[in-house]
Parts: sequence; C-alpha cells; structure tokens
Amino acid sequence: MYKNKTFLAIIPARGGSKGIPHKNIIEINGKPLIAYTIEATKQSKYIDKIIVSTDDEEIQRVSFKYGANVPYLRPNEISGDSAKSIDVVLHALNYYQTKGERFDYVILLQPTSPLRTDLHINSAIEQIVKSEAQSLVSVCEVTENPVLMRTINDNQLQPVVEFNGINSRRQDLPTFYKFNGSIYVNTVKMLLGERQFINVNTIPFIMEQEKSIDIDNIIDLKLVEIIMQHSKN
Repeated sequence: MYKNKTFLAIIPARGGSKGIPHKNIIEINGKPLIAYTIEATKQSKYIDKIIVSTDDEEIQRVSFKYGANVPYLRPNEISGDSAKSIDVVLHALNYYQTKGERFDYVILLQPTSPLRTDLHINSAIEQIVKSEAQSLVSVCEVTENPVLMRTINDNQLQPVVEFNGINSRRQDLPTFYKFNGSIYVNTVKMLLGERQFINVNTIPFIMEQEKSIDIDNIIDLKLVEIIMQHSKN
C-alpha cells in the first residue's frame, strides 16, 4: 500500500515460447528467469498481493517455490500466441472481484526483465500516485537515434524522422525513448471502465539502458548473464 492505495502485481508467464524454449523458467546464474521478478516484487514495500498468471504447471511449481501466489492456471483462450496482456489483467481482476478483493492499481511485471529491481517498482508506484495519472509505462533512451536512421524508397535514402539539424553533433540530437517492457501500472478504474492498457494518459517512467534488457533471444540471455556476473564482482 502507498498513500492508502492498494496494488496488485501480476507476473504474466505462459508456457509456450518460440524463441527460447521454457524461457520463463530457464536458469540464469543459478536461478529461473521468473525468480528475479518474483523476488524484486516481494521486496517492494508497496505491493499488496503478487500473483503469477500462467497456463503451465511447471511455471506454477517454480513460482510457488519462490513465494508467489498462483491461484489458478490461466484458461486456453488467454494463453496462446495471440493473447493480450489486457486480457490477462482483466481475468485476474475479475477473479479477485468474485472473492470480494479489490485494488486501486495493477502493476504488470514481465519476467523477461530480470534486471528490474524493487527500487524501480517502488519509484514507479510513487510516480503514478503522486502524478494522479491513470497509466504509467517504463521506457529507456534508445541506443540508436532514429534521426540517423533511413528507409530506402525507389533506391533513395529517406529519413525515418525529419530533423533540420542533421549535421549536428550526436550529443546535440534530440533524445528518443522506447518502451522497455519492464513496468506497466494502471488504475483499476481505467482498466475496468475503458478496457485499455496503454492509453493517451500514459506517463513515462525512465529506466537506465543497462537495466532495460528484455530477454527475447539467446543473445539477450547471455548479455544479462554477463551483467549479473559483473555486478557480483
């Protein structure tokens, strides 16, 4: 709880993964990938309830081991490749409403962002409550500035982003950000009313580039392992 507002943390982790088989529970530095998100969430001083939403019994077992609630196995209709995060969130909210439990905010924390810490979670919560925004999403600065990018049209290079100061030094170029997939926070009122997940009222929560790796392939996995090992040393 923060400023009398309650928070439900949902960690979505379906069993199917095409890029890396069993990605959500693959071991990184001696622990399953999902364990890092569960532990960071448990360490947060503001989260009232933590659940893992999964369709997979092995992920359920691992999640129990690391202290997360897994109150149900997710139904097939919201577990396939086409399943949307909003459907997973609404399913969880409806489950708790039938039990008489209600929350002010939902925070969605994907297990593929293992470098996110409890400090990030706490700061994001503080920011959205203090700003009175309906939605917050984590972002990081892009590594490749889109001002320098081009498409090819009729064998001619065309700018992706129009910018008059193309001859400017790199440090003078405008700053751009991207969603890093780490933290999403929404008011329950907005979710149940407008049934949207990211909307026009979204505010940014800026994270460091080195903490923003979203594991999608083996290269991402190896990079995270290197960063974790370096942090230990």
